[in-house]
Amino acid sequence: MKIFIIGGAGYIGSHMVKIAHQTGHDVITVDNLSTGHQDAVLYGEFELCDIVDTTKLDKLFKKHKPDAVMHFSAYSLVGESMTDPYKYYNNNVSGTLSLLKAMIDNDCMRFIFSSSAAIFGNPEYIPIDENHPKNPINPYGKSKLMVEEILKDFESAYGLKYVSFRYFNAAGHDPDGELSERHDPETHLLPIIMQAANGQRDSVSIFGNDYDTNDGTCVRDYIHVNDLANAHLKGLDYLNQSESPSAEFNLGNGNGFSVKEVIQQVKDITGKDFKVLEEGRRDGDPSTLIASDNKAKKELNLSSDYSSLESIIKTLS
Repeated sequence: MKIFIIGGAGYIGSHMVKIAHQTGHDVITVDNLSTGHQDAVLYGEFELCDIVDTTKLDKLFKKHKPDAVMHFSAYSLVGESMTDPYKYYNNNVSGTLSLLKAMIDNDCMRFIFSSSAAIFGNPEYIPIDENHPKNPINPYGKSKLMVEEILKDFESAYGLKYVSFRYFNAAGHDPDGELSERHDPETHLLPIIMQAANGQRDSVSIFGNDYDTNDGTCVRDYIHVNDLANAHLKGLDYLNQSESPSAEFNLGNGNGFSVKEVIQQVKDITGKDFKVLEEGRRDGDPSTLIASDNKAKKELNLSSDYSSLESIIKTLS
């Protein structure tokens, strides 16, 4: 298939480009390079475009005539969304509406959406399944939930078929060593810990040690970026089955690790020690987020080939 990968120059998107190409798809990356890197787009064509530019998007759809769209182009920092909500609603909601309009106008009716566990807010039970109440506690999560509601209306009105994937914590690097996480500044826990282990930063900070968890630090569920990318290909296969309804799936590995546990695992695997600082809580951080991935395993036949914490850390080394 010919696939538009929106945000394909970013961390998850660039891994998606590689894996989609390797499995025989024709990939076109569309990215504004606000946070992505063009040199991370190793395969297919590249088009410079911001998703809020509906006119240019329309031209790109007419030029390439894609069969499907995978959408990774969102701002995703919880803390920043609390201080600059306009940025998040403008790009994540208005930008996605712009993209969806270009799709409908050009009869491109298969859509894979990168949603987030942030739509659930503070969990009422663990693990979190797809039916868990949706009560996001920050603008980032709210922006993702808004798009999920929009997608339901677009299916009813226009016949758009979609799969929405609620990521928990994406982590890890391309096992071949061609791609890596290159956020500037880096905000994800595992790369920050690895930088400390490699002597690239002086310390690691733990934000909050008084959460209702075993050791007082936040617990998260980590899934390797390659397993995420493979899930998207399974989602596309799912949409290509004419009888398949649109659907939402949680993507994680069903296990949770606290911040302190992750730090200790890195120390054990690398054999390196580093300074750990304890600071106050950040706004908008739930104490525990662990996925139930049973639905994705059952309906998409997903497997987690890289997502043990040990495997993730080793791909970062």
